[in-house]
Formats: sequence, structure tokens, C-alpha cells
Amino acid sequence: MKYKLLAASILATLSTSAISATYQLTELGSSENAKHSYVTDVSESGHIIGVANGLYNLPIDTSYIDFSESIIKNSYSNTEDAFELSDKVITFTLDDIENNDAVATNSDAHSFMISFLSSISTNFEYQKISSLIGVNFNDSTLTEQPLFDIASVDYDGLTRSTTNLYNAVSEDGVSVGWGSAPYDKVLFTPDGDDEAETWFTHEFIERGIVIGADGLQVPLIPEFNEHGGTSRANDIIKTNSGYTVVGNISIDIPADRLENIEDSCDNEDEPISVCVNLLNSNISRGLFNKRAVKWELDESLNITSVEELGLALTPDEGETEDDAFISTALAVNSNGVAVGSSHTRYYKDDDIILTMPVYYKDGAVVDFINQEDDWQGGKALAISNNDVITGYAIKRIEGTLRNKFFYHDIATGNTVFPTDYFSSSSSYGNDINGQGYIVGEGEVGVSDSSRRKEAFVYKIGEDKITNLNDLLPCYETDGETNYAYTMTEAKVINENNEIFGVATKTVEKRDSLGGIVTDIEGNIEFESVAVAVKLTPIANGEVENCAPPEAEVYERNSASFPWFTLLLLPLVGIRRIFRF
Repeated sequence: MKYKLLAASILATLSTSAISATYQLTELGSSENAKHSYVTDVSESGHIIGVANGLYNLPIDTSYIDFSESIIKNSYSNTEDAFELSDKVITFTLDDIENNDAVATNSDAHSFMISFLSSISTNFEYQKISSLIGVNFNDSTLTEQPLFDIASVDYDGLTRSTTNLYNAVSEDGVSVGWGSAPYDKVLFTPDGDDEAETWFTHEFIERGIVIGADGLQVPLIPEFNEHGGTSRANDIIKTNSGYTVVGNISIDIPADRLENIEDSCDNEDEPISVCVNLLNSNISRGLFNKRAVKWELDESLNITSVEELGLALTPDEGETEDDAFISTALAVNSNGVAVGSSHTRYYKDDDIILTMPVYYKDGAVVDFINQEDDWQGGKALAISNNDVITGYAIKRIEGTLRNKFFYHDIATGNTVFPTDYFSSSSSYGNDINGQGYIVGEGEVGVSDSSRRKEAFVYKIGEDKITNLNDLLPCYETDGETNYAYTMTEAKVINENNEIFGVATKTVEKRDSLGGIVTDIEGNIEFESVAVAVKLTPIANGEVENCAPPEAEVYERNSASFPWFTLLLLPLVGIRRIFRF
């Protein structure tokens, strides 16, 4: 499966006790400091990592803000209007924020500042904030794993200004991810001005990192690091000599993008790093040429080699193609085969560039999705140690671009797009284990306005998926209350067919300071939150039929075949169902 070293025992036939198993759901833990929690990876030895989002009490620095400026006065006026439309009385003024520390005591004032700063995220004269953090799960406890964030000089705690993508963990607990540098508050005097202004700048846009089980942190600094360069670390596996890590790195800046920087970033109207940030986000492909990469590290996390994995096209020489080209590796197996995505050419027009699923093997970049069947994009997200890939590809269906999950067998060259929830449902294959089980999520709900994601499991060789919610109880233990959880995402499946993912449940609503929210009559309000969960097969269980007769058929069709008889199957060769 993706990210894992597989035990040899997975080839054995599973016990017959699993034939009617359902799943028991267990929360992996939630943070008192954040609204939502998610799993990103789990090792076969039980290390679990993820992210938490919706941090409470995000620190707000108001010391540099001129509250007489129209940008914040207009935002406050719009908030007043919104309160009035909701028949609520606004409970703070801008003066309260400036002089009475209202952001620390008034949740409405705090929410206003969070919303205001988020709405002007491209204005680098204002504080940068981020509500997503990396976490380690351990015995229902979440421990934050900082990537590049550091202690703030303006307030207690971390700056909370960094991107944090915490992606994968090895068998012995070494993990990888990538993030941005923390922002510094600096003084800068634009040309023609007499007074210095406050700006927020940082050293790099994105950088990969390896984190040892003992906490040692090893940044993956690209050889090309002009303007900070870029790197990402997306997956890691343990090897006999150390570790293999895959992701991508910047290799240079194409000529047209260099010209953009030279023309715009002169350090006169704004700091150079601010200008580079804005250009990188506003140009569709960014500023940097990036290539999929494989790092080899020894047991002490010293980098021993860096191998660029290539690109699925050859850029034209000369001035006709001076835009950035990008490939990335998202997962790697124990055979050293990596998968991900790469820019490639549209088969009807070489000038049109698509991002397609690929794999990297023996020095080649293989673009394996057949564009002639109208596939226009996608990513390969996981690969088993049997060299079977899963992910998604993009196709226009009923007038709208939809994602469809697939699996591809490198040995045979066969690509299969299984039947998912319904013809125009978007679906994703997130992980695959050595026994051919794929987990992911797909859309349910016929109309676009009612669509929502629900998790699935699929066995290679069967042209149907099973909604994981069909394998959970219908009711709580009282036999009357509807079951509290809905599985929305299945992210990881291990060799015991334990599934890790995300479920939603309803809880008391909390404001941005973490306090309980009540309506104008004093009644507690409720909201749906995301929680990281584990699904464990239950021997000798029974699949319950929760749906009333009039329920939408496509949501229950996936349970209409003897699903759990599949758990008896040994690992066998993949059979061709149909090919795109």
C-alpha cells in the first residue's frame, strides 16, 4: 500500500471469520485547540499522523494596524450590516479592538479579525495567519508537530503564519511533510515615502522536511534555491540502508518568469520577497520549474543522494516554451517505483499542457492514462508493493469535469475505471493495500447542490464499490438514535483491512475562541465537525439495512453483493474488466 513496507504474511488467505464482518469505528482523538482533525498516513507498525484545522485562539497582532484606514473601516461596516440582517447586535467596535484588547475576550471581535485578515491574504502589509497544523496521534491524544513555525516575538506561542502539510510516516516513526517559512514583521520604506511601513515577509514559499522519531528535523533544501527555491516531501519508506523520500524540487526559473521578476521586483514599492510571492501565486504554473525527486537518506537522516525523476514531456528549445513545467512524486513503494503527476502534452494539440497521472520507474516517466478516451488530467496517489497504482483522472461527464478513480497494473499495462456511486459522481482512490483493496471517497446526491462525499472500499476484480457507511451501525446502542458518524473520506488501508479516514459528527458549536455558541434565545447551537477515525473489522458481524424502501437506490446499491466474501480471497492476479 502507499507509504508502507508490507509484511510477507499478507499473501495468506484471510480467515473465514471475516465473511460477515462489519466495522467498528473508533475516534483517534480530537484536539481541544482545534475544530477538525484528519488522518494523512498510518504505518503498518501503528504510527498515525495527520493534521488539525480550525485552530481556536489564533493570535492576532493589532499593534501595527492603523484603524483609521478605509480597508478595515469598510470591512467593519460590512460586518455591522451582516449582524443587522441576522437580527443580532454587534458587540464590539474598532476602538475596542485597538485599545481594549477585544480580540482576546470577545469572540465576535476575534472572528472579525480572522475574517478580515483571511480576506486580504495577498496584502503583505497585514499579518499572515494559518489554521492548519501537523499532528501525531497517540492513544487518543493529539500532539502538534511543528514543521517550520517558530516562537513569535510579538505574542506567546508560535507565529501561526506557516503552511503545514504533514504527509507520511515510515515504519519506525520517521515522518515527512512540507511547509512555508514563518513570516517576519519588518519595516520597509517604499520609494518616495518618508516613513517606514510594516510588511510581512518570509524566506521561502515551500520546503520539504524530514522529522526523525526523536524529533530531529532535516530540511530538504533544493540545490536551486534562488528566492528560496521550493521543495516538497510527500512520502517516505524505510529501506535496508535508511529511508527513501519522494516529492519535488525547484530546478530553475524559466526565462519568461525571470523577466517577470526583473520587471516587477525592484525592491522599490514592496520588498522583493513579497513581489516574488505574489508573482508565484498569480501565475498559473508558478515561477519555478519543478521536477519529481527521490532522496535517499541514511539511518542518521543524512542525505546520501538526490535523483530527479523526470518529466512526461520534453520542453521545446528556444523562446516558444518559457513557462514553468512541473512533475511531482506523491508516493513510493518498496520496489522504488514512485507515482504522482506530471505536465504532459494534449494529444490533439502540443501547445496545450495537461497534468496527468504518471509513474516513475527505471529512469522513465510513464503517462499511462489514455487521453483519446477524453481524459484531461488527474493524479496517481498511491502504489502497492505489487506495483498496482490508484488515483483519479479527470473527464467531462454530462457537461462538467468530474474526477474518476482508477487502478493501473504496471505489469500488464491495464487501467481500469471501476463503477462508482453513479455515472457523474466524482471519486478518488486514495490508498491500496497488497491484497487489492482500494479505499477512497466519492460523491453521493444526485443534484449538484446536494452532493457530498462518502467513503468507500473496493476490491480489485469486482466492478462495484461499497459505501463504508453501509458497514457501520444504523443506530447508537439505544437502538433508536441515528448513528453519530458519517464516513466521508477513507485515506489509508493496512494489511489487516483496518481503514483510517475522516468522519463527520454533530457537536456543540464553538466560536473562534473555543467558547460554546448560543442563539439569540440562549439555546446551544450545533455544528458538524470532521474527526479522524479508525475502522476495525468485526468478526461474525452482520451488515445492517438502514435505508427505508424509498431511499436513494444508488447509495445502497454497493451493498447488494456479498461484499465480505471478498475478504476470503488471497492475493491473485488482477483481471481486466475494461480499459480506457
